[in-house]
Amino acid sequence: MSGWVVIAGLGPGSPDLVTPEVAAALAGATDLVGYAPYLSRVAPQPGQIRHETDNREELDRARHALTLAASGKRVVVVSSGDPGVFAMASAVFEAVEAGPPDWRGLDIRVLPGVTAMLAAAARAGAPLGHDFCAINLSDNLKPWAVIENRLSLAVRADFAIALYNPRSKARPDGFGRALALLRERCEPGRVMIFARAVSTPDESLRIVTLAEAMPGMADMRTVVLIGSAATRIIPRAGMPFVYTPRSVPE
Repeated sequence: MSGWVVIAGLGPGSPDLVTPEVAAALAGATDLVGYAPYLSRVAPQPGQIRHETDNREELDRARHALTLAASGKRVVVVSSGDPGVFAMASAVFEAVEAGPPDWRGLDIRVLPGVTAMLAAAARAGAPLGHDFCAINLSDNLKPWAVIENRLSLAVRADFAIALYNPRSKARPDGFGRALALLRERCEPGRVMIFARAVSTPDESLRIVTLAEAMPGMADMRTVVLIGSAATRIIPRAGMPFVYTPRSVPE
């Protein structure tokens, strides 16, 4: 059988959120390639080979997967969430574009997964119910000036915003800078949702205002949702509902 590459999204954490399409691809693979913590979420299968790499080795990981497929292997490259959202799909196609011409003839497929952003929004209600955008706060692959400009423009356009990779040990200050920018341009009552490890046993959800938000509320397992000016909270017993209306007054 000729080789292929599938770039698959494992969803936000729970096995229940892995799609049947992704499960079938995993079952049919000879080789799995990915960041070690993501591979650990996939049940071992007899004869299946795992190729674990560090988190910052995306291009090397992609080239390795393509080389395996070119030799006839059936390869699944795993990503958390959706592989096309700040994940491995772009890295694979970047490797294809710069790689040997025969890689362009490989059977390469991208299988979607539930993103952290969508899983978090579903837990809270419907905070992304109108126009929204997603911004990656990591400056590993782009300068902070680009992040700051995009965040400023998103606030100016009054999008609801999902912030990925808000804060890590290697980047402890970026989210604080983002909060400072938001406080310069938004009202203090703007709704913010800190959703950590959604769909896993470590899940936590905090709904606060911009005035109450603190940098320490976020880490690399957290996605931060920022409401638009129209986003509303429905108080009730327990966790409130958060939603953004579907219409905008003229």
